[in-house]
Amino acid sequence: MEQRFTFDQVASVYRETRPDYPEALVDDVVSYAKLKPGDTLLEVGCGTGQATKSFATRDLQILAIDPGPEMVRTARETLTKFANVELLETTFEAWPANKAVFPLIIAAQSWHWVSPEVRFVKAAEVLSPNGSLAVFGHVPVGIPTPLLEQFKGIFLHHTGGWGTPPEAWYLPSGPFKRWFDESRLFGAVEHRCYSWKWQHTTSSYINFLRTRSDVRMLSSAIREELLGEITKAIDGEGGEFNLDYETHLYIARRVDHGD
Repeated sequence: MEQRFTFDQVASVYRETRPDYPEALVDDVVSYAKLKPGDTLLEVGCGTGQATKSFATRDLQILAIDPGPEMVRTARETLTKFANVELLETTFEAWPANKAVFPLIIAAQSWHWVSPEVRFVKAAEVLSPNGSLAVFGHVPVGIPTPLLEQFKGIFLHHTGGWGTPPEAWYLPSGPFKRWFDESRLFGAVEHRCYSWKWQHTTSSYINFLRTRSDVRMLSSAIREELLGEITKAIDGEGGEFNLDYETHLYIARRVDHGD
């Protein structure tokens, strides 16, 4: 199974455990794109609607797409009170854009899953002149030291690897600004960072790990052994901890060739 489709197996857990996005980020994106109530936006990879619902409260018309049937079904439940959201089960690559034009495209924790040859070319094609592309994602940046050392040992034992988390792509040291620049389809990229804390219990962190793509790709036996040891480690430190997080935003406006 392609890694980006593993989330669909745990859609209900994903909805319950994945965090929302900072309201300041949503305000900044809407302001940058100069959106007015009633304007349209396209969301690529809406998941179960974590970002969608915040943008929906701004009275925007949203087309939200995701390739997972269970993700879309769960998002529909999450967003049932929003008549201004249309959900569609498809990848961005397969989505029949036709003559759709949007002043804003957003991608929350999803842009890295879109095929490199499609990402920016198709986005530019369906954005209005000077339309904006906003790509953003959460990154864990601080686990308490006793747990960090234990987590490292557990992952090394069961998977043979320990390094930066998958979300680290969204850090400034990651590839997103470079990808924008290399496409030559967008102007200067603005980067903004929003810091926050996520308080976890043993069960909430284990459920979160169940939604991480690298953990989903493990065999069920290895995954359950790993999660069992993570459970014991957190319980041994009191059963709860604070995890420092940053949400990183990259946003730029479309430009035409020759501008």
